[in-house]
Amino acid sequence: MTENAQAAASLEAPVVMTDQHKAEPIRIRTLVLLRWFAIGGQMAAVIVAWLMGIGFVKTPVLLLIAASITMNLWLFLRPPKRTSPGRAVAQLSFDLVQNSALMALTGGMANPFALLVLAPVTIAAASLKGRQVLALGLATVALISVAALFGLPLRGPDGEILRMEPILALGHWVALVIGVVFFAGYAHRVTAELQATSNALFATQMALSREQRLQHLGGVVAAAAHEMGTPLATIKLIAGELADELQDRPDLCADAAALKASADRCAEILRSMGRAGKDDLHMRAAPLRAVIEDAAAPHAERGPVVEIKADGPVIRRDPAVIHALRNLIQNAVDFAESRVVVESQMTRTSLGVTIRDDGPGFPVALLSRLGDPYLSRRAEAQRGSYEGMGLGLFIAKTLLERSGARLSFGNGGPGAIVSVRWPLDRIRAEDRLALAENPHIDR
Repeated sequence: MTENAQAAASLEAPVVMTDQHKAEPIRIRTLVLLRWFAIGGQMAAVIVAWLMGIGFVKTPVLLLIAASITMNLWLFLRPPKRTSPGRAVAQLSFDLVQNSALMALTGGMANPFALLVLAPVTIAAASLKGRQVLALGLATVALISVAALFGLPLRGPDGEILRMEPILALGHWVALVIGVVFFAGYAHRVTAELQATSNALFATQMALSREQRLQHLGGVVAAAAHEMGTPLATIKLIAGELADELQDRPDLCADAAALKASADRCAEILRSMGRAGKDDLHMRAAPLRAVIEDAAAPHAERGPVVEIKADGPVIRRDPAVIHALRNLIQNAVDFAESRVVVESQMTRTSLGVTIRDDGPGFPVALLSRLGDPYLSRRAEAQRGSYEGMGLGLFIAKTLLERSGARLSFGNGGPGAIVSVRWPLDRIRAEDRLALAENPHIDR
């Protein structure tokens, strides 16, 4: 298979992410490092309590800390291995049981460090699926309850038992249970949104990458068609001369005629490939107005009039830029009453595009946060039941900033204004001439 054929085949191949290629839920190295921090904190608390003369059962506490140290050393000495969700749950369950046991042996609800029992379920919520997080959360609540009911009391330096008032102990238990729900729910929600944003950006980048590769392949095809024109013309000329010289040899003359016909057919194929390839090559650069029209085309018939007042230089026809401008125009059309205006501004050093609509405008309280993922694009109260998450604005902002642009959002009374500005040398394209026609030899 030729290089061009391989490239074309790769464009058709779907992108499939198998379990083998998915990211680990959390690395064992990360769990080991966090556990070392916990062990250091536990040892520091034991030493401080001992120096203060606070009485507690030291041997079981030290054995539990030794168990964590042994687990970490065992993981460190094992060959490196990918972490599965099951292994991550097992490690976090070990930490949960160890923390809960320490809490029960050192005062239960009266232990000021009882809050640390929430660490395993919070880590799980940030890295594991909802079902696994729910299981660890329920286990955390159960172990906290056991520690509260059967925890061994601490003793002061004078031997007096340090007890917490029952109402305060109950309040502490309720606070820990609420903490399990809040920290786990918050961490899981934020992680899920970040993952969804990452997936959306990945899908967008894959689509744009495929389009860029197609454009590159078009340029290769045009160049190949141009370069092969000369040798094919030579083959055709020699085949014609051989056919004239072999008139007295009908068998050889027929072969020469077939060779000349095959060369003619190859030349025609290359001419069509060259025309298509040059069309693709031209699409790498286009006038500013053509790029904006391409971006606005899917939204031209959606209701509001999209008016384009853009005159500018030939710019790079970057699929990422077109996709980003399309998202911004879509956002304007979604909220416009009757009209969207796209204008351009050019100076000696920069090129700008401004998109205005005559809708309700951006909520003032959200202007500084526009472009963040999962932010409602406009207040729902301003647009009925519309429920935008702001992912389109986030993707547009990300893609445009990667192209060298700077974005600003504002209101123009009425309507919203989005301004995009590039340094001219980052967006302007060289005005390249098309490839010459292939050589043509009359029969």
